[in-house]
Amino acid sequence: MEKKDKIIAYDLGTGGIKSSLFDVEGTSLVHTFQAYETRYDGSDIHEQKPEDWWNGIVETTRLLMKKTNTSPKEVKGLAISGHSLGVVPVAADGTLLRSYTPIWSDKRAGRQAAEFFKKTDYDRWYMCTGNGFPAECYSVFKIMWYRDAEPELYQKTYKILGSKDYCNFVMTGKAYTDYSYASGSGVYSLKERAYVDEYIQTAGIDKKLLPEIIPSHGVVGNLLEGPARELGLTTETKVICGGVDNSCMALGAKGTKHGRTYTSLGSSSWIAVIAKEPILDRQYLPFVFEHCVEGLYTSATSIFSAGNSFRWVRDCICPDLVEKEKTEEIDDAYDEMNKMVTESPIGANKLIFNPSFAGGAMIEESPDICGGYIGLKLGHNRNDMVRSAMEGITYNLYYAMLVLKKYQPDIHEMLLVGGGSKSRVWRQMFADVFGMRMIKTVVDQDAASLGAAALAAYGLGYWKSYDRLDEIHVVESIQEPDSEKTCEYRTYYELHRKFAHYMAIMGDCLKNTNKIAEKEQKTI
Repeated sequence: MEKKDKIIAYDLGTGGIKSSLFDVEGTSLVHTFQAYETRYDGSDIHEQKPEDWWNGIVETTRLLMKKTNTSPKEVKGLAISGHSLGVVPVAADGTLLRSYTPIWSDKRAGRQAAEFFKKTDYDRWYMCTGNGFPAECYSVFKIMWYRDAEPELYQKTYKILGSKDYCNFVMTGKAYTDYSYASGSGVYSLKERAYVDEYIQTAGIDKKLLPEIIPSHGVVGNLLEGPARELGLTTETKVICGGVDNSCMALGAKGTKHGRTYTSLGSSSWIAVIAKEPILDRQYLPFVFEHCVEGLYTSATSIFSAGNSFRWVRDCICPDLVEKEKTEEIDDAYDEMNKMVTESPIGANKLIFNPSFAGGAMIEESPDICGGYIGLKLGHNRNDMVRSAMEGITYNLYYAMLVLKKYQPDIHEMLLVGGGSKSRVWRQMFADVFGMRMIKTVVDQDAASLGAAALAAYGLGYWKSYDRLDEIHVVESIQEPDSEKTCEYRTYYELHRKFAHYMAIMGDCLKNTNKIAEKEQKTI
């Protein structure tokens, strides 16, 4: 091992791509970021351009190399943590067959999911797969949608790949996935660690479309000449298979042993328990991914829109702060919003915010639940609106934690990772709402990147185990709960739960209104 050996890890997230350069000991040296857009149609369609992912990887990699003056020969391997449930259709010659493809939160395949469950018992399917998101989000149903809505595309398709697997395919020409990403396909057995032929046949799709499964730390291949040239690397660089974001983040958040927990506070947010057995509950439907570490599972409850809804508040309620950040009058709009939170009391002067701007996960009563403010009056100000948003996201995650605590009762402290963990104000709010200690380490929002880097270090033989991750997580900050504030927050939490129930009813009504309008239009 040379001292100069390096690894590049990619966090392919919903909001953009972060590229990080690591040494082979797991030390993060520098990172770069490039945002990309998600296209929403206002209802069920949530799409991104796979070309944006690849272009982002190219641009951020070249910037990394330039920033650090790293020699291309020093970079021994690459690994990607990718957002889940992706379905990118490619032809046998590598051609991308659709410029925009559905991402994890896309729900256009509702009819296909309903068709599937006419033939298959839902509870049996869930207990087999652990797929607890709304069913239409899972890959198999989106593939069925391709078959039904775009048959010509379906006939031309060689493989349908997830987000990070598509990028690996571009880099190596080889179509593989790993066990963690495959476990979100909708046709994967957690117990058997394999695709389930029965479910593939019930779906009526061709099994050949699904990529072969290898371990997360497995080597897919070396960089091809063209991609190596684009990235500014060499064909000696090896591409590691990588993992789904939930599992890579679990690995990077010290989730290497049974019973560990963490909260990810990003565009979407979740609370996860790492265990030797999946947590399966027919009522609350925790979603389970196989861990990147064989023999472990990451079981989680989530909200689809956390950082995304807070960003909406920034852009729509505080657009002046966005402009000031652009002109460098202020360093960070979010820092100013943190100050605003402290100018409003607990409960935000009785203003309630529900963050379900992208619909709901299964703990939220309806996949069509609405987000928004409840109780808004002329006396409220912007400080109240920002604080209410931060509180609403925290309440939703507290509820998610209570669901998991049924199965993991000894949750007494929580590691916070993801972009939101940078906010001391928010970390203290978490401590007070949850009534438990919140821990932030130097890893901060780099957990997914660190997980991907660890897979590369292990896969390339630099590491013999993942024990080094505990050493990397140096504690930076601890927030202890204030018991009086915890009691006060409980009152507003109970109110929030009641209003969330009504927002679910409202979402269902609005969904049905759209259907009625469509039917009347056809009649006319």
